[in-house]
Amino acid sequence: MEKIQVLIAEDDFRIAQIHEGFLAQVKGTNCVGKAMNAQETMTLLDKHSVDLLLLDIYMPDRLGTDLLMEIREKHPEVDIILVTAAKEKEHVMKALKFGVQQFLIKPVTMETFVETLENYKKTKQFLDGLTEVDQEAVNRVFKIRKETETREQLPAGIDYLTLKKVSEILSEEKSGLTADKVGEKMGASRTTARRYLEYLVKTGEATVEQAYGVVGRPERNYQING
Repeated sequence: MEKIQVLIAEDDFRIAQIHEGFLAQVKGTNCVGKAMNAQETMTLLDKHSVDLLLLDIYMPDRLGTDLLMEIREKHPEVDIILVTAAKEKEHVMKALKFGVQQFLIKPVTMETFVETLENYKKTKQFLDGLTEVDQEAVNRVFKIRKETETREQLPAGIDYLTLKKVSEILSEEKSGLTADKVGEKMGASRTTARRYLEYLVKTGEATVEQAYGVVGRPERNYQING
């Protein structure tokens, strides 16, 4: 497969260099250029064959989100990932409206950057290898994207893979489990297990009810929803 051609649009040259360095860690990608404002972004999009645009929002001449309609009209084939310090809801809504692949809020760690690009690459390679899609193929694509979004939204102290393991353990026991039992099955302490279980309850993926053990001590029994 040919390399994925990436354009970085970032008005801070130091951040642009950092992101270019991050990009170098993703095999099969190539940085075709770096634009420092909206005008340069459009010029480089016209000049190069670009697969993916890493687009900042706050640029000196125009907002990156104000470019989205123009990019979609002139370069509909270009995929876009927003990399920005902007946190306003309207930017997220506009990004969704114009089919932006992902929304990364600065400062972006190398791990998050690389993981996002690897998942983008994985999805693109999968789709490029298809002549037509069925429901299974569509489910696979959206599963990749959902997992990426889930990882990035997790709070500090909650690891994606550990959370997935706890969820799987609960799913295997329809009658529910206590934090002690979950800790035993995952090879972790009761405190760690309870932190993940309480997070599943908070997000509505699990429910908890008070139960009483053999010595009458109240225990919290967790059950996965669905």
